[in-house]
Amino acid sequence: MDILFGELFFIRYLHVVAGIMWIGLLWYFNFVQIPTMPEIPDEQKPAIGKHIAPKALFWFRWAAKATVLLGLALAYRNGYLIDALTLSIGGGAPGVTLIGIGMWLGIIMWFNVWFVIWPNQKIALGLVEADAAAKPAAARKAMLFSRTNTMLSFPMLYAMVGFQNL
Repeated sequence: MDILFGELFFIRYLHVVAGIMWIGLLWYFNFVQIPTMPEIPDEQKPAIGKHIAPKALFWFRWAAKATVLLGLALAYRNGYLIDALTLSIGGGAPGVTLIGIGMWLGIIMWFNVWFVIWPNQKIALGLVEADAAAKPAAARKAMLFSRTNTMLSFPMLYAMVGFQNL
């Protein structure tokens, strides 16, 4: 039992640490960096676009992946993965439905990070070849999906914390 408790505790701990990094960076981008960018002089913006943003986005996307994978591992080891992913349809406990909602929101957010935000940020930041007209459109799309993830993060966190406190 102690070995199982230790393993579960370790997985949960890493899941929470990765989640703090992911959501912390998400909120940094949306509550600090994006609103502040118009106030930054043009000659200083390359420091953010070429140095800070790429590194922050590296940790952002890998923290998203680690959070989701560790969360799925935790649900599997605790025996509620399938019930949670099916939202306990057919008779699971209400808490499992709640964590399932949180898990699905996290998976949607992870998908947005890897398959919408990151590809568009690479274009916006000039990390991949693209014509100049594509950069503002890519930046706007990345920002809109990032804002969507910010809004989804509140009910996702509520569901995760709620499950732990039922």
